[in-house]
Amino acid sequence: MPDTSAPAAPAASVTSATPVTPSRGRGARIALRAVQVLLALFFAVASASPKLIAHSSAADTFAEMGWGSAGMYAIGVLELAGAIALLIPVLQSAAGVALSALMVGAFVVQLAYFDGEQAATPLILMVPLLLVAWARRGHNEELFRLIRRA
Repeated sequence: MPDTSAPAAPAASVTSATPVTPSRGRGARIALRAVQVLLALFFAVASASPKLIAHSSAADTFAEMGWGSAGMYAIGVLELAGAIALLIPVLQSAAGVALSALMVGAFVVQLAYFDGEQAATPLILMVPLLLVAWARRGHNEELFRLIRRA
């Protein structure tokens, strides 16, 4: 039987004028942004707001530690500021580092005051926070420029 297929099209040139953006890179950026939004929601809603509205669960915990309402509000403000900063491009990396440092403190507090009952939670939160800090580290140069200019 004779071959009736059309001749093969010439191979595409390796040097194309149109840059090709791999979908994997775009997907990774979208996934990282989703992680940032979820972390920001967690820190703003689940962690900071009970402290800032002096919910009994937060107030009792800080009273038990002897930190009182001043410590509770201070931690709540830091968490809320970090949550907001996770969503601002120039602050994303710094926010990941700062919230990770706050989680180190939370880990120590869990061990010292609460016998490590929930000590794994701050450590688990540090993983995506440090991932954000590392992945968004390119914004640090812009942040340093803005600080020097001010």
